[in-house]
Amino acid sequence: MKLSEQVIYQIYPKSFYDSNGDGVGDLRGVIEKIDYLKKLNIDMIWFNPFFVSPQNDNGYDIADYYHIDPMFGTMADFEELVAKLKANGIGVMLDMVLNHTSTEHEWFQKALAGDEKYQKFYYLRPPKADGSLPTNWESKFGGPAWAPFGDTGLYYLHLYDPTQADLDWHNPAVRQACAAVVNFWRQKGVQGFRFDVINVTGKAEKLVDAPKGVPSKTLYTDTPVVHDYLKELNAASFGQDVDSVTVGEMSSTTVANSVGYTNPANHELSMVFNFHHLKTDYVDGRKWSRMAFDFPRLKQLLDSWASGMAAGGGWQALFWNNHDQPRALNRFGDAGRYRVKSAEMLATVIHLLRGTPFIYMGEELGMTDPDYDNMADYVDIEALNAYRALIRSGYSHHDAFTIVKTKARDNSRTPMQWDDSAKAGFTTGKPWLTPTNQATINVAHELASGEIFDYYQRLIKLRKTMPIVADGGYQSWRLDDPQVFGYWRTYRQQKLLVLNNFYGQSTTVTLPEEMVGAQVLLSNYQDVNVTAQLTMQPYQAVALLLGEEWRNGYGKGTNSNNFVAGQWGRYCVK
Repeated sequence: MKLSEQVIYQIYPKSFYDSNGDGVGDLRGVIEKIDYLKKLNIDMIWFNPFFVSPQNDNGYDIADYYHIDPMFGTMADFEELVAKLKANGIGVMLDMVLNHTSTEHEWFQKALAGDEKYQKFYYLRPPKADGSLPTNWESKFGGPAWAPFGDTGLYYLHLYDPTQADLDWHNPAVRQACAAVVNFWRQKGVQGFRFDVINVTGKAEKLVDAPKGVPSKTLYTDTPVVHDYLKELNAASFGQDVDSVTVGEMSSTTVANSVGYTNPANHELSMVFNFHHLKTDYVDGRKWSRMAFDFPRLKQLLDSWASGMAAGGGWQALFWNNHDQPRALNRFGDAGRYRVKSAEMLATVIHLLRGTPFIYMGEELGMTDPDYDNMADYVDIEALNAYRALIRSGYSHHDAFTIVKTKARDNSRTPMQWDDSAKAGFTTGKPWLTPTNQATINVAHELASGEIFDYYQRLIKLRKTMPIVADGGYQSWRLDDPQVFGYWRTYRQQKLLVLNNFYGQSTTVTLPEEMVGAQVLLSNYQDVNVTAQLTMQPYQAVALLLGEEWRNGYGKGTNSNNFVAGQWGRYCVK
């Protein structure tokens, strides 16, 4: 299957399903839920790291790339999981954390013990002449980005937690070791790889202070050498597989660089994640702040990336949610009154765009942020550090908690809600993170009487069966509309106009003359009247199709409200 036709589902293993009652999700838990995953009809699962780790950053501090952490299971469990997913037509994508290792990793421990070979694996630097740190760089988790390297008098670089030491990719031995990790998992049947913060590997050999007022990340993020590193990694590992699927997590990247990373002619990656659209509710670019999302800015970013990547032959990974973000429903929809409709609208935006959609577990149920009322409910190191930093900067405890509650990564890491029981059907033990609203939002209820899961199924089916969705061009539609984000998809003689109302109030849009009376391919409301003045209900999504050519010979439907030709009536208007 072509990349453009695939849909990828993300599982945070710690929170998906616990098979042994210890309160932590595991690989056997995923095996037990394969029928559910098959029902959704996804093509590949991206698993967050389940390698050996002290879990200071929930598995992104890897101490051993070659073994499964016992909390998640065994290698035999993994091999069984890969085989059973493959038997159901589902591939596996693993998370490769290759910018840094845990300080408990054998490489770092050997470096500490004086092994010069492994000391060259990391950024070890002496203090400045005045005794201050090697540079003024700040860690992304707060505080300085340098920590003492044992009692050697040197410091090691850690862009993230102090227990996550950055690898020096200038060293060919480091790059070879990283390729060897990828190749090991390729031999286990893995065909997909997601590369964590891969574009911060491009640091200079000589590290210098960031100028006053300039964020230190600008000195090491998205630099030209990253392209060289990716080309080399591609050739040495996954690029040898015709069916490989790769995605790079790109911090503060640009359209131009992302085109370079993903244009097939460059032999780097299949696609990239960018996060600009998820920063439109940041005050002055600060994550730990609170504001309503900036809708004009959100539309401008979605449009500029879609059009720019299309023009350059690049490819996007499309997403609203992941393990590092609060739930999109709370940020860009209405998680209360219009939870169902805003969940479906947000799904439409992503799944009908040009790119490869990613679904984060629970998104297909309309899961929302937990309703915590105390910092003791949170466990993520970033949230705890941010709370303390907000207090130090003068915020009251109430205001600091309110900000953390809206932005914490734990918001998306709460257990998958399988039923309405006290532990959400996730575990028989004490869940490592507490669910709070499973009484109303859970798999059992959704499959029995909900509509969001079914809507996702239909969106996925459209991508797999309609070339205009998978391979069509992209153009913007009236970016100045105050409530609606719209865009065109085009393929041969077909045109698809996708309109999405981002607000809880009705609005009326004037349709292009050619689309009056067009086919309603999909909507999350019934009885859509396709007239020149189209009234859109709160959080309504509607996709209007014009054109007679259909894949596999299916013809145009019989009326403007239900496309019923062939099999299509099952997948169109609700």
